Amino acid sequence: MKVVERKPRGKGVEESGEPEGARRATGVFPGGAPPAGMTAGEARPEVEVVAKAERRRFTAEYKRRIVREADRCTRPGEIGALLRREGLYSSLLTTWRAARDRGELEGLSAKKRGPKVVAPDPRDKKIAALEREVGRQSKRAERAEALVDVQKKLAALLGTPFESAQ
Repeated sequence: MKVVERKPRGKGVEESGEPEGARRATGVFPGGAPPAGMTAGEARPEVEVVAKAERRRFTAEYKRRIVREADRCTRPGEIGALLRREGLYSSLLTTWRAARDRGELEGLSAKKRGPKVVAPDPRDKKIAALEREVGRQSKRAERAEALVDVQKKLAALLGTPFESAQ
């Protein structure tokens, strides 16, 4: 059996007290202390996994902002850093750029949900007002005719001839 001697590279057994590549429990730091500026509680944020994943939704303004920032990137690696910082995939950036080139991102804005409100036609408003006026006048005419009928019946009962004003 051949024995191979491992030589520590970098921070190995002598400096940290752990063999190279050894696994540590979450929140356990080499040397027992967290790095400067970080407490043991901040080491690994608690991640809550929901039962059903929800699809991320991006606003048109956010998409436009990311595409503008990506277009300003000139040095190699800047776009990758931007995507990592925002937690995005390069395919999203490609899709958003294509949508921008087609003009789809410019027309998007926050839209109110539900049925669209249609401004009433001014002619419809006038027609409705005229129909109300015709209704009022026809009711007034019916009352006048009923009053004339009552007057005729009263004149017949009293025996006085009723003369119409024709």
